Amino acid sequence: MLREQIREIGMFRRREKPTIAQKIKSCFWPSIGWKKYMRYLLLRLNRMGSSPYSIAAGVACGSAISFTPFVGLHFVLAAITAFFCGGNILASALGTAMGNPWTFPIIWVSVYYTGRWFLGEDGTVNFSFLDVFEKGMHALVSFDFSDFVTDVWPVVWPMLVGCVPYYIVAWFITYYVVKKALLGLRKNKGETK
Repeated sequence: MLREQIREIGMFRRREKPTIAQKIKSCFWPSIGWKKYMRYLLLRLNRMGSSPYSIAAGVACGSAISFTPFVGLHFVLAAITAFFCGGNILASALGTAMGNPWTFPIIWVSVYYTGRWFLGEDGTVNFSFLDVFEKGMHALVSFDFSDFVTDVWPVVWPMLVGCVPYYIVAWFITYYVVKKALLGLRKNKGETK
């Protein structure tokens, strides 16, 4: 009854609905600003109730897994790696946000060319990542791997090799930054966890 009365009054509604342009802008730039938004995320992570190690390891696993070419499996792989290193599985899902539509092109190109460099491949290669992922998904869905070896594997193999150093560096940097931030936040609040 009270809930219906509040809805009628519009007590907790916005006074003005955001326009489409404002909604699009908020996808790129949070309305509260990046500093406050990062602080908000840190507070949300702190409320998970796990140890700083567990939360930081989980976020680090999700962040690192974003550098692998297994785009449809990032949540699952992040959860598995978080489980094995004692990280928080929910935090690992949040960490996969490192890989998003704005960062994936940069990640894929850098991982691919790093892998080619490690494998000693030179020369230019003409391909489209979208075509490669489309053919890879088609092979997985239809269980027809005839084109996989000729079209997909020559791109995925260098990406697998190239993602290893990025994975390691991203894991350690993310772990250190998140753990230090959580410990600082808990120290300021007087928590002893």
